[in-house]
Amino acid sequence: MKRTNYSWPWLAALIVVFAITTNAHAQKDSQKLDKKVDEGMTKLMAASEAAKTLSKTAKGILLFPSVKKAGFLIGGQSGEGALRIGGKTQGYYRTTAASFGLQAGAQKFGYAMFFMNDGALAQLDKTEGFEVGVGPSVVVVDEGKAKTTTTTTAKDDIYAFVFGQKGLMAGLGIQGNKITKTSK
Repeated sequence: MKRTNYSWPWLAALIVVFAITTNAHAQKDSQKLDKKVDEGMTKLMAASEAAKTLSKTAKGILLFPSVKKAGFLIGGQSGEGALRIGGKTQGYYRTTAASFGLQAGAQKFGYAMFFMNDGALAQLDKTEGFEVGVGPSVVVVDEGKAKTTTTTTAKDDIYAFVFGQKGLMAGLGIQGNKITKTSK
């Protein structure tokens, strides 16, 4: 009597169903993140004339709408965002950082990085990830700098804007953040 093995077609069908379900879930996650990035972009442009001005000449804008930071002596932060070129999402990214020292508290904020030239933008997708403070020059734009920043005075590689801060945490910065591309 010949024995037939019917498990292979079932296994193949199960793998296909799993792949379709996983892809649909990832697409839903990316749509949700795109919506948050849209909201963050609107909030930033309404709050900063300098950001609005730089957005017209930036080669790309990487926006993290919600970064969560917490620490007590040892701290960490994490968030997800999207790179926009010409107003369209070109990829998804994660920002992470760890810190040590005198610190306590928790906060949530968003930040955007305006890549002003192709060379700075190319650094973003290095294999090891992009580390803020290593490589292209990054200028964090505060209220004073924002008042004097125009497209003719903007000579640095990357301009970063922090917005929507909530919570209490001593010391806010983006120096030392590691940014890596995700598959979302």
